[in-house]
Amino acid sequence: MNIVSGKTILLNITRLIDRSTLGKVLFIGKDTSKLSGHEISRIRCQHLGFIFQLFNLVPWLNAIENVELALIIAGVSRKERRKRAIELLRRLGLGDRLYHKPSELSGGEQQRVAIARALANNPDLILADEPTGNLDTQTGLKIIKILANLAREGRAVVVATHDERMVKEASRVVRLRDGRIAEVKIMN
Repeated sequence: MNIVSGKTILLNITRLIDRSTLGKVLFIGKDTSKLSGHEISRIRCQHLGFIFQLFNLVPWLNAIENVELALIIAGVSRKERRKRAIELLRRLGLGDRLYHKPSELSGGEQQRVAIARALANNPDLILADEPTGNLDTQTGLKIIKILANLAREGRAVVVATHDERMVKEASRVVRLRDGRIAEVKIMN
């Protein structure tokens, strides 16, 4: 797990929402400035999972349906979507909350639904923007452990955060100051 403390813009460039004004952004060996909108959308759908600080769940959909959204966009069949969404939610400890809407879930449960949605398409890279920012201490620790476990399983996980507790779980910490890399530290 890599930790970036600083600007969300770095994540937006990484997830191909914003364009870099200097240098090149290469993703899977491709210069992203030369890609069409369709190609960028395909990369986002097939290779990136994003976890938002404010969860960004659709309020009128239940947990399963919120996770299925990512799979609908990817063209996954209804049966497979349902199966994959339920498996992910159960893996994240939400087996008893599958049919609950976001307003019926705690902040930590909503964040776990958001994590399941980010994992739905089996992305190569998981990007998280302040994933513990709106959570209480204990729930934040649970989310940190989930992200650390994903990294240990071999997933690439990049987190933008001010939460120093994440540093203990990180393999690399990149600190930004005034839009520049101030420090890169390889952790044990």
